[in-house]
Amino acid sequence: MSQPYHPIACSLHDELEALATLRRECRIVFRGVDDKAETVTDVIVDIFTREREEFLRLRNGTTIRLDRITNIDDKPFDESCRPS
Repeated sequence: MSQPYHPIACSLHDELEALATLRRECRIVFRGVDDKAETVTDVIVDIFTREREEFLRLRNGTTIRLDRITNIDDKPFDESCRPS
């Protein structure tokens, strides 16, 4: 991905881990190719780090970089650890 990674807030990371643990289907809206909003409904099966960037993997095989997520289950997901 050409844009620099911005770590998400720890509280949001905790929410993702809880969803993954529960294996509950969730609706995820994220910025995809050309920053266009994409929506997927699936189960989070893994959260991992690769080359200092954090990602989640869905049951269908889709991988999403965490700072590209804008909404999960209609809850805004815009907090980050970026400096003010």
